[in-house]
Amino acid sequence: MSDHLYVGTRKGLFELRRNGGWDVANVSFLGDPVCAVLPLADGGALAALDLGHFGNKLWRRDAGDGDWREVAVPVYPEKPADDDDKNSWSLELLWCLEAGAGDAVWAGTIPGGLFHSPDGGESWHLVRSLWDRPERKEMFGGGFDQPGIHSVAVDPRDSNRLLLDISCGGAWLSDDAGKSWRLGHGMTNRYMPPERRDDPVIQDAHRIVRCPAAPEVCWCQHHDTVFRSTDGGETWAEVPAVQPSTFGFAVAVHPQDPDTAWFVPAVKDECRVPVDGKVVVARTRDGGKNFDVLTDGLPQRHAYDLVLRHALDIDETGATLAFGSTSGGLWFSEDGGNSWSAPDIRLPPVACVRFAD
Repeated sequence: MSDHLYVGTRKGLFELRRNGGWDVANVSFLGDPVCAVLPLADGGALAALDLGHFGNKLWRRDAGDGDWREVAVPVYPEKPADDDDKNSWSLELLWCLEAGAGDAVWAGTIPGGLFHSPDGGESWHLVRSLWDRPERKEMFGGGFDQPGIHSVAVDPRDSNRLLLDISCGGAWLSDDAGKSWRLGHGMTNRYMPPERRDDPVIQDAHRIVRCPAAPEVCWCQHHDTVFRSTDGGETWAEVPAVQPSTFGFAVAVHPQDPDTAWFVPAVKDECRVPVDGKVVVARTRDGGKNFDVLTDGLPQRHAYDLVLRHALDIDETGATLAFGSTSGGLWFSEDGGNSWSAPDIRLPPVACVRFAD
């Protein structure tokens, strides 16, 4: 059971501890936008900051040390003068951070580059095997001007096996730690012209997660609906039964039960608020055949909280969940989502939440 939660917000990184209830125990980078956070296996952490005009910054806190120190950010190579790539070759956003084997860390970025660090974020290199794929020039931004990688799902049984999604760029798989790549198939992007809706290159996956105990089972909150894969992301099947809506950004999967997953729906792309102004969590326990709409402890009247891609997390027990919203709401469940409670705090808009082991 985790007693430690990181919450990255538009105005700082908040650390909450469980002591009877949950409360803020520490605040770092107050006033600065924290766009990604990664608790490290050794007890340390990485925090990415998006400082606008001043660019992206990455900070590391070592285990047992309360002080943060700045480390290197991923750097793109110079774009060749004769390259017709319409996308930029400079870091726009550090969108996600995920742990690999040992001290390895993966970073997903806008404009769609995957970076690898062998030393816990101290140094980085661009994974050129993905960046140089010819399909990348067909990709486009989903909500941003550039495509971006916002999910990197590492197989816990074999860290060479990677599954990632690129906004309007599809789901990509590698079995050799990024030396080679192939596309997953089966998703549908309904806002595209009919002749391109099933094209795997332009699928708009919002978030992909992998079940730690059964890594071949993966869940995807797509722009249009929810998809599930039982072969590690090679093929995807639609899950249409999500209530009250199939649109959303966040998804979490139970760490031991691949048939159990949680979503936080919103109305649709053009109306990014909860359906009927009621914050709910949708949960399936049978692989997506049926869903419970969980409301106990969540605001059910004039609530317009949107939950972003990385703002829902589950601890290693599968019982404790947390999610935060763009309105600064933060809720916890200690019983798998049956009931929820909110600490007596008001936070800035929440970009990401992450339990520390």
